[in-house]
Amino acid sequence: MRRTLYGPDHAAFGESVSEFIDRYVTPRHEAIIEQRYIDREIWKHAGESGFLGLEVPEEYGGSEAGDYRFNAMFTELLSGVSAALPSAFGIHVDIVAPYLVNLTTDEQRKRWLPGFCTGDIVTAIAMTEPAAGSDLAGIKTTAKQEGTDWVINGSKTFITNGFNAELVVAAVKTSPEKKSKGITMFAIEKGMPGFERGRKLDKVGQPESDTAELFFTDVRVPAENVIGEVDRGFIHMMTFLPQERLNAAVSNLAHAKALFGETLTYVEERKAFGKSIGSFQFNKFTIAELATQIDVTQAFIDACITAHTEGELSAADAAKAKWWTAEIQNKILDACLQLHGGYGYMNEYRIAQAWKDARVTRIWAGSNEIMKEIIGRDLGF
Repeated sequence: MRRTLYGPDHAAFGESVSEFIDRYVTPRHEAIIEQRYIDREIWKHAGESGFLGLEVPEEYGGSEAGDYRFNAMFTELLSGVSAALPSAFGIHVDIVAPYLVNLTTDEQRKRWLPGFCTGDIVTAIAMTEPAAGSDLAGIKTTAKQEGTDWVINGSKTFITNGFNAELVVAAVKTSPEKKSKGITMFAIEKGMPGFERGRKLDKVGQPESDTAELFFTDVRVPAENVIGEVDRGFIHMMTFLPQERLNAAVSNLAHAKALFGETLTYVEERKAFGKSIGSFQFNKFTIAELATQIDVTQAFIDACITAHTEGELSAADAAKAKWWTAEIQNKILDACLQLHGGYGYMNEYRIAQAWKDARVTRIWAGSNEIMKEIIGRDLGF
């Protein structure tokens, strides 16, 4: 079915993204997997192409597209390569950008956004802690005010881009007695005394993205690094989480869709008992089910993208998009691996890596169980 989401400008933008991937990403992909981080030169090439500043005003070096469909196109095409690439770039472009654009002062924007757009400043967002994952109100990292500065102590874990980021937007308790109403967002910068990074975490999948533990020991942060309002961090996070979850949903489906396409080629070319394995009834029916699930899900995600572009995407609909696409993605990739037979379990086949990469999507950006809780609450329960 023909999609109507994108227009000529989006298609032209997509051609630029594809060229960027072909020239700078694909030739280095195996090396990126081995080293477990994306080369800074690739970030800079993305910046030169205008991909990093899609939400940043032109006066600070961005392209200020003003249309989330460009973000979605960028995410979809990166997802065709792997699930980790849109995760790493999405943290920067889709998730951190709204904080730095909408909650900062002009001085802060001038300080951070030009480098953000060129790729000289790579960013991360630090919410998750060892004892607080989906429960953002339960974070333990604290900041105490000393004069005009804040002194931060605590730790974060599972932070994408955390190992190499120059700037980390961190959620910190400034008024612990207020619980969720006592969280503040801080910009913690590379080189601040007491800010240390742990090892690059050894994950089951998505090796291309560096994921790290962060440690804060008496990190002195000036008041000029507070993002948004003191004690309103939870509200800020709730405001921007729907876009994070939509970004995840776009990536989930595009990743599954790309591997499904490769599986169609495989089951057509692979022969058993003298004919293509895709022609056997069970396999044919499986493929038919997967194709239908992809098309139906795509229609919903496109509707969500349109709603978000128009400023109308609700938190509940974003939660639906995130959990559903994560489930569908894992179901599709598991079926595709099965269709590959024993070869599907070999790491040299893309389906094996994709299958491993996808598992975390049911956990991050709020677990699927939390997404259902959000939807249930929206229904009045």
